[in-house]
Amino acid sequence: MVLEKSLPMTAGDSECSYANNSILQRTVIVKAKPVLEDTVKNMFKNGDFPMCFTMADLGCSSGPNTLLSISNVIDIVHNLCKEKNKYDEPPEFQVYLNDLPDNDFNSVFKSIPSFLENLKKEKGDKFGNNCYIAGVPGSFYERLFPSNSLNFVHSSYSLHWLSQVPKGLESNKGSIFISKSSPPQVLEAYFKQFEKDFSSFLHFRSQELISGGHMVLVCVGRNSPDPKSYDSCCLMDLLTKSLLHLAAEGKIKEDEIDSFNMPSYTPYEEEIKKIIQMEGSFTLERLEAFESDMAAIENPNGKHFEDSAKLAVKTIRAVTEDFMVAGA
Repeated sequence: MVLEKSLPMTAGDSECSYANNSILQRTVIVKAKPVLEDTVKNMFKNGDFPMCFTMADLGCSSGPNTLLSISNVIDIVHNLCKEKNKYDEPPEFQVYLNDLPDNDFNSVFKSIPSFLENLKKEKGDKFGNNCYIAGVPGSFYERLFPSNSLNFVHSSYSLHWLSQVPKGLESNKGSIFISKSSPPQVLEAYFKQFEKDFSSFLHFRSQELISGGHMVLVCVGRNSPDPKSYDSCCLMDLLTKSLLHLAAEGKIKEDEIDSFNMPSYTPYEEEIKKIIQMEGSFTLERLEAFESDMAAIENPNGKHFEDSAKLAVKTIRAVTEDFMVAGA
């Protein structure tokens, strides 16, 4: 299955929507903020700002996290303008929010006026009136923008999604993802698809970024070179077991499970380094790994969730339900 437009998160604002079950993704954005801040500061260390700072957030999804990274970038530039005595001459901001066409862009667009109004209140008219936001539907494994048109690219919690379900997974019986029982050819098929997709991503971004442009990419990964390691596939194993339980009850057919596979791959850091080096368009300045523990995640009120298992279930449902329904 090629995923040109069919991998949206669960839309709307229902109890099971992505908007109400994306606290894990928000936590990741917050953890990665120091890297984002250092990168933007390094871009403007000499105090020379472009007249228009053009940036793209790829895989923006919808909900409360959509404008968080953009807000962080504007905050950083705002503070830099103060430090460099350029507060009266801030750059304009052209922001592109990208995701697949079936993303809930309606919700995104509805949130923009209040975002800009808050920006104006917090930072003044020169920032609030000079920020322009547009949606760009399409796959980030293809060209999205004109040549040399972007200063900065950001993506968080998106690059583990593949452009399509890898070919050659017929032997991956009784699983919907890489599992302890997956044969070597299944592991190879998943990696080859990720290698192809990530290489395409780098190639196209190199054409769209100006010389000296930067990217900050936050990707779900694994801490072991073994793709079948526990941290890599435990959540999908739980989902597989749930589906097999439904099959045992006769509610779904087991061959439907055998023919279904998630289009996702969690790379090891050495795999990422190798692909960047082989593709050759970018220099890797910094690579950091950090863990996000469901049990340690705090809700918006600053308190830990009482039931991390329920949080995990809701998170998985919000990011897989629509795709599983489409593939059923």
